[in-house]
Amino acid sequence: MDKLINVSPSPHVAGDYSVKKIMYGVVLALLPALAASIYYFGMGAIVVTLVAIASCVIFEYLIQKFIIKTKPTISDGSAILTGLLLAFNVPSNLPIWIIVIGALVSIGIGKMSFGGLGQNPFNPALVGRVFLLISFPVQMTSWPIPKGFNTGYADAVTGATPLALMKEGLGNNETVSNIMNSIPDHMQLFYGSMGGSMGEVCALALVLGFAYMLIRKIITWHIPVFLVGTVFAFTGILHLVNPEQFADPLFHILTGGVLLGAVFMATDMVTSPMTPKGMAVFAIGIGVITVLIRTFGAYPEGISFAILIMNACVPIINRYMKPKRFGEEVKNGK
Repeated sequence: MDKLINVSPSPHVAGDYSVKKIMYGVVLALLPALAASIYYFGMGAIVVTLVAIASCVIFEYLIQKFIIKTKPTISDGSAILTGLLLAFNVPSNLPIWIIVIGALVSIGIGKMSFGGLGQNPFNPALVGRVFLLISFPVQMTSWPIPKGFNTGYADAVTGATPLALMKEGLGNNETVSNIMNSIPDHMQLFYGSMGGSMGEVCALALVLGFAYMLIRKIITWHIPVFLVGTVFAFTGILHLVNPEQFADPLFHILTGGVLLGAVFMATDMVTSPMTPKGMAVFAIGIGVITVLIRTFGAYPEGISFAILIMNACVPIINRYMKPKRFGEEVKNGK
């Protein structure tokens, strides 16, 4: 009895990886997207990123030290990653005081109120992002237009995102082909020539981060591939049914936060299923909900809401899609 194995809360790491190595590995994978954000949005991207990271680290330290009264774990990199992801999900001209509120909600409510890393059911950065979107809709939907490194912070010129232009145009009974004339082409969207949250605009940078994490075995391919594949298939069917009412699937993948969410948010090991089959169901659910919100809902974007909704389904997915126990009795040869 003295050799019983104690199973700790997630994240569970196999091999020589530690939580710290994985967290900083994801941070490294986000560096191409951060570099692209700085290139397109200039000083605003730097200010938002530094404020978000510093606020998340400080709030986690203070909550652990003085409220929960446990040893601070800010060195594990999880607070830094939460701050970076929060920054990636907001405009690059967001006022500093709103960023600080978002960090407090992400760490205080999304993470530490459940007991800290490994016990939070929802992605902390998305909790903060959705809270800010609901509480400060004007500031959270004023998207700076990419102007290069010389772009200022407070004086950035704002404009609508491609998804917002598509949503508004369709609402005014315009056709997709007419709306696309005022939107950058697919190759420009791939490189980042559009407004949006600072971390979602450059698909190329996100793909590079995805490749790095796959090579380092930080994540598996299941969630990103199934999520993007679901969005592609669902929007592709709608586009085939009525190409003048529904945008093509490549447009949906390259705009908004689909790639950012699929690669860096939905793959969070704490808030995603444990088995490949569960990951597939989880990712397909996110993809379907995202397209439903984008196409038929009030918001032009839906990936954040979709991930949080499916985060809530993870316990039941894990329960019914867990692997067979070793030594489990086989019935009828199955």
